[in-house]
Amino acid sequence: MASKRAMSRSLLAAIATAVLIRRVCCAADAPAAAPANQTRPPALFVFGDSIVDPGNNNALTTLIRCNFPPYGQDFPGHNATGRFSNGRVPSDILASRLGIKEYLPAYLGTELSDFDLLTGVSFASGGCGFDPLTAELVSVLTMDNQLDLFKEYKGKLERVAGARRAAEIVATSVYMVVTGTDDLANTYFTTPFRRDYDLEPYIEFVVGCASDFIKKLYGHGARRINIAGAPPIGCVPSQRTNAGGLDRDCVPLYNQASVVLNAALEKEIKRLNGSAELPGSVLKYIDLYTPLLDMIQRPAAYGEPHRTDPKCESATTFPNRSPCSQDSR
Repeated sequence: MASKRAMSRSLLAAIATAVLIRRVCCAADAPAAAPANQTRPPALFVFGDSIVDPGNNNALTTLIRCNFPPYGQDFPGHNATGRFSNGRVPSDILASRLGIKEYLPAYLGTELSDFDLLTGVSFASGGCGFDPLTAELVSVLTMDNQLDLFKEYKGKLERVAGARRAAEIVATSVYMVVTGTDDLANTYFTTPFRRDYDLEPYIEFVVGCASDFIKKLYGHGARRINIAGAPPIGCVPSQRTNAGGLDRDCVPLYNQASVVLNAALEKEIKRLNGSAELPGSVLKYIDLYTPLLDMIQRPAAYGEPHRTDPKCESATTFPNRSPCSQDSR
């Protein structure tokens, strides 16, 4: 089960890359409260799940990890770094496209240089969600755990850059939050542990957790925060296998759950953005659902032939980053 979840996460990470790059790079073109002579954000900080985990889970006692082949086969040195991908994950590519650095390192289990500290890290942990139970079920970092690490990181940054410069870096950098998929796909639909909720009340609970996280991140000094919505969860390979029937079709109920979650999350982000509650904040909702579903349904429009194998269909746009051809699945 753990290996199947890891494989599905790697496919989702691959196909999400293009969407995140397009949305976040555009959102970063007009930084808020940045010095007039600043042409790029000083750093990128990432929180979330396996889509943007570059190896934090390597330092945890969990089965949700990817520090073994075929992961990393397209990464420099062909190293399995713990990224849920054959190569880079979206946070690496975002850092590169924003002109910050080529790879965004994991905060845990990494020998971080002064340059790494000055230019940002990822605190993301594969398998987590906004719902703290989601991470606890698979022994990974909760979102609050990630915030605790960010607080620890800020102390290290101050020692390297000084208090004034550190505060500037924190205030003017770009933040990316990518999680919530596992709340629905695993915690709600696959396990019994949140079935005391009906679906819509559970979604309300998750959005409440997301709102609390955004407020806490703001309280730590973040101002430019990009929050990704859920993908079409019913088309994720593991869910098609679990609930898609003999033909392993996309699961309409699960996709509809993503739609409802995304609508509520986007509404809450708009409510908080620049509000009296979070003055000076610039919050952006990133729609992963619409473009990813289109890629899955119309692969030919993106230069790929139709594929019927649900283990590989999600990755048709980025086959060089998909481990579908490997026997490990």
